[in-house]
Amino acid sequence: MKIGLSTSVIQRGQSGVAQYVLALVAAFLRHPARPDLTLFVLEDDVPLFNFARDNARIVPVSERVRSAVKNILWHQTLLPLLVRDHRLDVLHVPSYRRMLRPHPCALVATIHDLAPFHVAGKYDWKRMLYGRVVARSLANRQDRIIAVSQNTGTDIQTLFKVPAEKISVIHNGLDHARFAPGETEVAKQFVAQRFDLRESFFLYVARLEHPGKNHVRLIEAFNRFKAETQSEWQLVFGGSNWHGAPAIHAAIGRSPFRSDIRCLDFVENDALPLLYRAAEVFVYPSLFEGFGFPPLEAMACGTPVLCSTRGALVEVVGDAATKVDPEDVAALKAQLVTLASDLDLRAKLRAAGLERARRFDWQWTASKTLEVYAAAFRTQTVTERLAVAREAISN
Repeated sequence: MKIGLSTSVIQRGQSGVAQYVLALVAAFLRHPARPDLTLFVLEDDVPLFNFARDNARIVPVSERVRSAVKNILWHQTLLPLLVRDHRLDVLHVPSYRRMLRPHPCALVATIHDLAPFHVAGKYDWKRMLYGRVVARSLANRQDRIIAVSQNTGTDIQTLFKVPAEKISVIHNGLDHARFAPGETEVAKQFVAQRFDLRESFFLYVARLEHPGKNHVRLIEAFNRFKAETQSEWQLVFGGSNWHGAPAIHAAIGRSPFRSDIRCLDFVENDALPLLYRAAEVFVYPSLFEGFGFPPLEAMACGTPVLCSTRGALVEVVGDAATKVDPEDVAALKAQLVTLASDLDLRAKLRAAGLERARRFDWQWTASKTLEVYAAAFRTQTVTERLAVAREAISN
């Protein structure tokens, strides 16, 4: 089979979808049944796929179609022509915002979450409308849909009305070569030099997005924690500015403990595992996630995790994290106090997290994804044969 993968939604490598796409391609190239792979890549993103250059066909796409509206139009008009030109058997679009309406070959889409149905004001009204209405119609035109969690799979059935037989739940994997335990002192020395972090700290890795990522409530909980404990602990945010970031910066500015709240911006790949290892506690109070990479990455690095109960997060972290209602600021503060003071609890969570993280592997994810491609191709072939038979009968 000749497989095409649209990669234009990876946001220059700074998103969870980017992690998914890059890791999946790398796993395909290591797979015994390595597919004949064609990657459609925006020009400025081509260097991100240098690792695949010798084993996959990379088709550069003009930067003129990077913006959301132009990119959607490109997917619906020019991409189908490219698919036919390259004689692809299956096209995989890893985002519900770019699913195709035309049907140039068998179509597979990955849906990471249906957050517009769960978090009011997560996006502007146009994106909310697209996610709730247009994407619903497009989802039903795909031959197969991959859901990255059972939670998302259930949402696709109930909110998009996609038949269960079209949906495959395939958990994301984890790069165990990058995210693994290491020398804590080495990590602490690194973050002291790179980020000037010298005190114990709570870490939250997520783009600065309001209200979805719930930074403002975490800041309030941290304010209460500091007032109650008078400790030297800090709160550290790793992530680039996104929709609603000014509200987060304003909350930091109002905090009486603002000097102990640090924003590191996007954390580069080489620094992220060390940042996880240096943190005393990883906190993830998001209002909704279709999967949630960071808690799993933190666990794999040996960092205790405090996690939201929303979306697929409980499904992902299992019993290996302390969990909290993300809208309950008092409960969030109480958990910060407990985790900062209870060394035994942190040790227990560290051991449980390492064990939990071992369950997630990109090679397994790639194998299951290849099975979905094969199923979609069979569906397309049967559909084409039926169409030919109906035409013959009518003639």
